[in-house]
Amino acid sequence: MRDHSRHPHHPRPLDTDVPVPEVWTGRATNRVQWVLAIAGAAFVALGIELAVASPWTSGIVPLLMSVIGCVAAGLLMLFGTLAFVHVAVKVDDRAMEVRCGHIGLPRRRIPLSQVADVAIAPKVTPRHWGGWGYRWLPEKGTGVIVRRGEALVLTLVDGRTFTVTVDDADSAVRVIRDRLSRTTPDTPPAPPAPPTTPPVPPVTPTGPTSA
Repeated sequence: MRDHSRHPHHPRPLDTDVPVPEVWTGRATNRVQWVLAIAGAAFVALGIELAVASPWTSGIVPLLMSVIGCVAAGLLMLFGTLAFVHVAVKVDDRAMEVRCGHIGLPRRRIPLSQVADVAIAPKVTPRHWGGWGYRWLPEKGTGVIVRRGEALVLTLVDGRTFTVTVDDADSAVRVIRDRLSRTTPDTPPAPPAPPTTPPVPPVTPTGPTSA
């Protein structure tokens, strides 16, 4: 599997002269997942073979458990691998959307109004996240990890982070920063000071006074 990481001390600078597209799309692929998908399909085929070729006259319970176990393990492997063979990322003027696999599930949509900052992680590995797939770690937040290499890291306004491995992550950072600069409101002017009321002079009595 190719390593898409960059040297952590020499990240590629963000080019501010390149026009920012209205819609940015990127993806990352892990072809190694196809090997695991083939293994899952083999488990399913084994379960079907056991169900068709084995005699059901004796030992029904152990045979049934073997068939169910093979088919269930194979389906779990198929879904867990095919869902994360690749990830597609889309950034428009409102949100960043992440879709996994060929059917687009799992899916995550993050409005840009909830994004406080964006950065590049030059080298992300599945080992740091506990494996491939949709991950969550208390110290790292949520991540969609399909390969080793560079990743896009969003810091949300509530302090949480979201990481997704994607090729050309620096372009995604440039686009998202451009969107954030457009949506960040200007500092409102201070309200005008209330008008000052002149002090009322004291009233001097003018009537007669008693001795």
